[in-house]
Amino acid sequence: MNTVTRPRILVVGAGFAGVECVRRLERRLSLDEADVILVTPVAYQLYLPLLPQVASGVLTPQSIAVSLRRSKKYRTRIIPGGAIGVDLRAKVCVIRTITDEIVNQPYDYIVLAPGSVTRTFDIPGLTDNAFGMKSLAEAAYVRDHVISQLDLADASHDAAERASRLQFVVVGGGYAGTETAACLQRLTHAAVKRYPRLDPGLIRWHLIDIAPKLMPELGDKLGRSAQDILRRRGIEISLGVSIAKAGPEEVTFTDGRVVPTRTLIWTAGVAASPLVATLGAETVRGRLSVTAEMTLPGHDGVFALGDAAAVPDMAKGKEDAVCPPTAQHAMRQGRRVADNVIATLRNQPLAPYEHKDLGLVVDLGGRDAVSKPLGIELHGLPAQVVARSYHWSALRTNVAKTRVITNWVLNAVAGDDFVRTGFQARKAVKLKDFEFTDSYLTPEQVRAHVEEARSKES
Repeated sequence: MNTVTRPRILVVGAGFAGVECVRRLERRLSLDEADVILVTPVAYQLYLPLLPQVASGVLTPQSIAVSLRRSKKYRTRIIPGGAIGVDLRAKVCVIRTITDEIVNQPYDYIVLAPGSVTRTFDIPGLTDNAFGMKSLAEAAYVRDHVISQLDLADASHDAAERASRLQFVVVGGGYAGTETAACLQRLTHAAVKRYPRLDPGLIRWHLIDIAPKLMPELGDKLGRSAQDILRRRGIEISLGVSIAKAGPEEVTFTDGRVVPTRTLIWTAGVAASPLVATLGAETVRGRLSVTAEMTLPGHDGVFALGDAAAVPDMAKGKEDAVCPPTAQHAMRQGRRVADNVIATLRNQPLAPYEHKDLGLVVDLGGRDAVSKPLGIELHGLPAQVVARSYHWSALRTNVAKTRVITNWVLNAVAGDDFVRTGFQARKAVKLKDFEFTDSYLTPEQVRAHVEEARSKES
């Protein structure tokens, strides 16, 4: 078969869903059956659940960034950039490369797995003064920032400045926020011993969430257990509270409290990638409305999954239930979508996605954890063993597994060195600078761009 006539399968996004889909396509498609193209700004898969441990220095950044080119059988063409629009009628994806060049990529089949971005609200100063925890760069930057606050507080002769640099605020009582606060609090607690001029009592961590419970998915018992662990460490937990205003040197809570701080970490949920809005398709709470087979109704050859799609949760047996945006579902959806793309190519019937949740794990650092595997509630060391075993087994390559377990052992034996790696330059970088959410086009701009490009070619 001629290369030009082979169907083009375009996969958007290299998260759990996209990578699992690409790997399955490579294994199950013959070389002359289709071309596989992947759009991603970075040629690695990031294991997001372990980001807080990178931020706290327990793991090195390279440990959880698994190269997509490591496999000797890898044959997918990678376009280094991000999709900023899709014209479903013309079957063209508009891509902004990492050099800011805008290119059009035609496709025959498209798998939309662009993931999610940090969900923000119209809070004064939030995007200008908060840090996120969604990327490897953010985790490494936050680590540098937190350690630099200890350095600057130690060098300061101003009591007010010292106090503000030693207060830290994390917004979001879900898994990301809770683990981030827990891991970074352990970092500062250990590090302050190396700063004899600093009073350890000045270091204060605040974890706040607008919800009435911390990690409600865990249930009341484990949720309270997690709160007790964090409070024993000295983390102040405020529920039913959010941010009213965020400044460079202080944060105002919705209950009126004003906390002097130079560190605001925002982890209050995620929203589907802005790419979804460029399609002009039906959505459910911002996520693409798809069938149980993860196809986009009314559009042949279009599949969507992961955080960007409202995939029906068949295992729950409820008509309006959708799968939560977790790595557990994304990985399995990626494999199912790959099978359905292949089935479409071969004119075979598609299969629906169905998976029963295996449970939840929350690593609070050290020997502290809470886990709920298969509905069994655990806390303490047994929960920690389950949590780390799950994360370790979910890593895609043996190299990544070796790096992670080596880091865990080394950190347990030798502790941390509290080294700043140089990510924090003199120019501050905040939430708005990492996710490029202003780069996407409107549906009208996508169509105009595609039509203009076609008119130039003809």
